[in-house]
Amino acid sequence: MDIEQQLLQGIRKTVKSVLHIPYYQERFGAIGINQAEEVRSLQDFQRLPLTTKEDLRKNYPFGLFAEPMENIVRLHASSGTTGKPTVVGYTRKDIELWAKIVAGELERAGVTKQDVVQIAYGYGLFTGGMGLHYGCEELGAVVVPISGGNTARQLMLMRDFGTTVLDCTPSYALYLAESLEESGIARDELKLKIGIFGAEPWTEGMREQIEVRLGIKAFDIYGLSETMGPGVALECPAHQGLHIDEHFYPEILDSEGNPLPVGVQGELVITSLDKEAFPVIRYRTKDLTTLHYGTCSCGHVGWTMERVTARVDDMIIIRGVNVFPSQVEEAILSLGEFEPHYLLVVYRSGNLDQLEVQVEVNETSFFDEVRELEEQQERLKQRIKEILGITVRVRLVEPKSIPRSEGKAIRVIDKRK
Repeated sequence: MDIEQQLLQGIRKTVKSVLHIPYYQERFGAIGINQAEEVRSLQDFQRLPLTTKEDLRKNYPFGLFAEPMENIVRLHASSGTTGKPTVVGYTRKDIELWAKIVAGELERAGVTKQDVVQIAYGYGLFTGGMGLHYGCEELGAVVVPISGGNTARQLMLMRDFGTTVLDCTPSYALYLAESLEESGIARDELKLKIGIFGAEPWTEGMREQIEVRLGIKAFDIYGLSETMGPGVALECPAHQGLHIDEHFYPEILDSEGNPLPVGVQGELVITSLDKEAFPVIRYRTKDLTTLHYGTCSCGHVGWTMERVTARVDDMIIIRGVNVFPSQVEEAILSLGEFEPHYLLVVYRSGNLDQLEVQVEVNETSFFDEVRELEEQQERLKQRIKEILGITVRVRLVEPKSIPRSEGKAIRVIDKRK
């Protein structure tokens, strides 16, 4: 059986599993798909309607479950900050599969059963903590399920428990690094060697900052609750992109929902191939990335995605120009004169939208002459203009004045609303 036929077999299995759900019956029936066998090619598959977060909310809480509630052993949900949460369910087999997927990816990144893994992602309804927890246990590593926050305790246990692997958001990893420098705990008292970071877009410059300040090798992990949770994809030591697990089929679409060729950036769309309780078909992630297919030096054969550069949701439009926080982060870190903590403040002056970039100077620069600070400010203003193509206001602020995050960092304050 060739690769495409193998893939179609998994797709048909997922289509068959949802065809008893009224919502899918109606949507698929409208395009003439009433049986899984009618999906005979990838072209047929690409005719299937896209699934969005709004579709999940319309069917809140359990309307898109493919298994009866007596077969469900776990529920997770999104935060619901922009409406009702999106609820996902898992059968026992789903939980076992999830653990195996995460364990295999952690192993590829160099995590072994000899490691002590400190999980500083949130637990509870958020999938981050539990997904990595079960994967580490499946691998046989020691798990420290500390969850997010309580930074002083995080550092104490990191030292006392001999933590070798840290799992959290990249912005919280930076905060831990900063707190470590102030804690009185010397870096050589820690055994930390690997970091698994995700749940928010981050740049290569941010990776370098984390690796230098924590003395570790940092890996990007990708996932979202609607498709399983963490573990959809993870980097290998080659750092040439995140390898997508074989239980998921990725596509890249343009803003109109049309498929894009391999190597072109667009929105990532994912279909799950082996989930029982809550399979998703052509789910729009709103994450922007680029796909490649091939063989990696680590031995992985299949799909690889580049690091997510931004989310469609994160985009702000300033005077007709699309701006993503990651572009500003790239500009800040490329100069090496500032701390990697920043805030984008959007406001309106008259009838024009304006953008102010607030960025922390480092401790050394804080005591520089006013003229030197003004020159720094102008350099950053010019660098941002090179990347964005628009002029913004740059405001340098003192060290540690921008709020730190123990979860996903808040990068934008929109005062137009």
